[in-house]
Amino acid sequence: MSDYPKRLIEVDLPIKQISEHARREKSIRHGHISTLHIWWARRPLAACRAVLCAALWPDPADPLCPKEFIISATEQMDTFWNTIDASNYDLADSLVLRRALLDFIADFANWDNSTDERYLSTARALTASAHVALGGQPGTRPLVVDPFAGGGAIPLEALRVGADAFASDLNPVAVLLNKVVLEYIPKYGKDLADEVRKWGQWVKEEAEKELADFYPKDPDGATPIAYLWARTITCENPACGAEVPLIRSLWLAKKQGRNVALKLIPNRDEKRIDIEIIENLKASEIQDGTVARGSATCPVCGYTTPRKSVRAQLKRRHGGAADARMLCVVTIRADMQGRFYRLPNYRDLEAFQSATEELERRKREWKGEFSLVPDESTPKGGGSGAGRGFSQRNYGMDTWEDLFTPRQALVISKLSTSVNRISLNSKKGTEQCFSDAIQTCLALLVDKIADKSSSLCRWTSSAECMVGNTFSRQAISIVFDFCESNPFGGVTGDICSEVDWIHEFVQNASKSLESCGHTNISSACSSPLPDDSTLCFFTDPPYYDAIPYSDLSDFFYVWLKRTLPPAELGIFEGNSAPKNEECIVDEVKGKDNDYFEKTMQDAMAEGRRILSPNGIGIVVFANKTTRGWKAQLQAMISAGWIITGSWPIDTEMGSRLRSMNSAALASSIHLVCRPRENPDGSLRTEDVGDWGTVLKELPPRIHEWMERLSSENVVGADAIFACLGPALKIYSRYSRVEKVSGEEVTLGEYLEHVWATVSREALSTIFRDADTEGFESDARLTAMWLWTLSTGNGNGNGEEAAKSTGFGLEYDTARKIAQGLGAHLDQLPGLVEIKGSEARLLPVRERADFLFGLGGLSTPQKAKATGKQLTLGGESVDGAYEAESIANAATLEFTGDTTLDRVHQAMLLFAAGRGEALGRFLKDDVGRDQKFAKLAQALSALYPAGSEERRWVDGVLARKKSLGL
Repeated sequence: MSDYPKRLIEVDLPIKQISEHARREKSIRHGHISTLHIWWARRPLAACRAVLCAALWPDPADPLCPKEFIISATEQMDTFWNTIDASNYDLADSLVLRRALLDFIADFANWDNSTDERYLSTARALTASAHVALGGQPGTRPLVVDPFAGGGAIPLEALRVGADAFASDLNPVAVLLNKVVLEYIPKYGKDLADEVRKWGQWVKEEAEKELADFYPKDPDGATPIAYLWARTITCENPACGAEVPLIRSLWLAKKQGRNVALKLIPNRDEKRIDIEIIENLKASEIQDGTVARGSATCPVCGYTTPRKSVRAQLKRRHGGAADARMLCVVTIRADMQGRFYRLPNYRDLEAFQSATEELERRKREWKGEFSLVPDESTPKGGGSGAGRGFSQRNYGMDTWEDLFTPRQALVISKLSTSVNRISLNSKKGTEQCFSDAIQTCLALLVDKIADKSSSLCRWTSSAECMVGNTFSRQAISIVFDFCESNPFGGVTGDICSEVDWIHEFVQNASKSLESCGHTNISSACSSPLPDDSTLCFFTDPPYYDAIPYSDLSDFFYVWLKRTLPPAELGIFEGNSAPKNEECIVDEVKGKDNDYFEKTMQDAMAEGRRILSPNGIGIVVFANKTTRGWKAQLQAMISAGWIITGSWPIDTEMGSRLRSMNSAALASSIHLVCRPRENPDGSLRTEDVGDWGTVLKELPPRIHEWMERLSSENVVGADAIFACLGPALKIYSRYSRVEKVSGEEVTLGEYLEHVWATVSREALSTIFRDADTEGFESDARLTAMWLWTLSTGNGNGNGEEAAKSTGFGLEYDTARKIAQGLGAHLDQLPGLVEIKGSEARLLPVRERADFLFGLGGLSTPQKAKATGKQLTLGGESVDGAYEAESIANAATLEFTGDTTLDRVHQAMLLFAAGRGEALGRFLKDDVGRDQKFAKLAQALSALYPAGSEERRWVDGVLARKKSLGL
């Protein structure tokens, strides 16, 4: 590897700017690949584009960088930056040239520049010159391979930056999406976009001619856009038997200045529930829903039918979508803004019944190869693996048809048959391949309508629209009260708008794709490519049981079988997407952790086989467990990879609700790697590293990298896992590492030292300019624990954090952190609670008995106004409260004796309103203790914004300051 120049990504990467663009991209819709078709956990295009450029281009400051590339890069950067009137760069300096390239990459990551010809032409020129300079044939492009191509973000960006792309996946739905993006769009461009719009409109008109009467307009001209339904059960009180609509929330519109809700009116004489629509009521006046945690309470008699019985009733009716109760109709009016709500009338119910009868008639008369409406089986749920995301069978939704109301199924089946007629109508004067491309794009339209037209879609009162789609999360589970949209309603989500989304993406993508890529259906463990055939292996592999891709995609698979042209049906064999070779943990399918880890190692070995000896690999990983990381790293190292770097790129929106109950990563870690090979491609096996030397190199490497991450505001779990790249660079460059005795050092043993080193370095960052060894182990652990859960953006969402019942970490992660700090979880019973695979740092409120003796500090209680003083929030205002009965400090038993205990005692005194006791405690015991002050200040920065802990510790610090301490 030392014979090859470093790529830019092995030296530097503008992660802060790239992260900003990646986060912003979450809110971008028009022209984005996400609007073509849903795919789960698709990588942000901004991150893929930036990483690809940095991986394909060599570092001009590297002594081994080819002069041809330096000359070309200098010319390109000079022309580019001068063109946009940017500051001049002294490009004769190789370090400045590097900076110019990195600045270009940061700007190119911006969505607004992704179709700008100035950026595109510059990037492609740099990619071409780098390819030739690194030994590629003139006129060819470097090949980027993604064997877990999924939603296609990586191969799409490979084409955009001037590389060739080979996208493969085991899943036919993913392969089809990639074929549209990599083959059809570059080949047919704007013509395809125009034809998609034309034939999409034709499909809509064909459906509307036959089905519009099933969505009748109101006599006053208002157009229904949504019908709100509730599945029902029969109250199991023997004396009642009323039909109970299962309603989660009665709100219809909940906005500032506009409140609309349903009102349930029990009719006890007739054992039924009537409904009214009410407006402008206070939130406290709105009734609760009838269903909670799966159990249903009857408004007529008050009897609660348990969840097991609710499930049994719905199971007998295949989920109850076909005979649900229509609660409300949402309409719009041409001459007025806003949404209007009315109760369903006879015309609404009759139209639905007519649609049900029409569907049954069409099913009886249907002669197609497949059933008119998919009758294939839905996934089986259960287990603790990926199968846990499928609970629909508990409610009798055993076939895909059960997920739809009859009217929804009628519409989607009609769209499907119309799309199948496109090929016959469009191929006149059109080559068959182009006709197939048009039909394939509109087969995706059917998928999009199905996604927004199942009985698993919700109405959201805050936005007054249907929220999301069937897959608002990566699962298929019951929705008791659901929203049925009008596909001809003239609002977002109807047929016309979905055609527009596809058209806009095809048109936008065609502006920046000048060459076709290649797609293939194959396992990542068995690539059809020859040895040493690619220059860049870039993939985002699955993470254990995180996302059950094949089961989720079956929702679309069954419709695609019914809508695709014959040329595309070859990969859609069988009733569902392939499951046998899928790399996943799923107990339902008999796939355990060992299966996943072995399959992932095979995939990584296959990636090294097809990569050129001077090629580069990028593996994206965002698993939050230490076991997940160990397995992925072990797979890569065992497969013959050297980890040369890791870059955290924040892929989550700043407004994301982040629970403090787990260390979920905000960043995706991009692991940079090289094949541990000889120039002829054979695996190097004789490099033996000395354990003492490796351990000596580790601390300064982690210190250097943590400083960089801190400067980029990368903290917490993101920083911990981002340190693995630099740490593994030391270890993985050897075929094995040995102790003096000759014993081999396993990856697991090395990682224990890595976690410990990272923990100590992070602690030094938290307590900057303080002697961390001066704090007891409980303080060090608490600070590190909270830091691990932090995000760098205010430590999470304050509203959610305020409700926290503790701060949870995976047990093994917590154990490793504690071990590195000289603490033991099992020796801290008053601070840490361990349950199974989870460890919980107790909230301060739960430490009261430990810190003051059992019952020694009464629960904070409502108090009376006493004048101007500190409130529970730590602010000095008029009309604050003081507890009614204040215990003297002398009557309290202070049982904790560490600095952390004393800080928590002060916080609890403040929370309880015991101002006199707190004052005495600060004056007499801890007020001038520098460790107390330092720890309190650190905790103020570490506790989540809005949490009670943050308010309490800030109150203590304010009181301390007011006392002159």
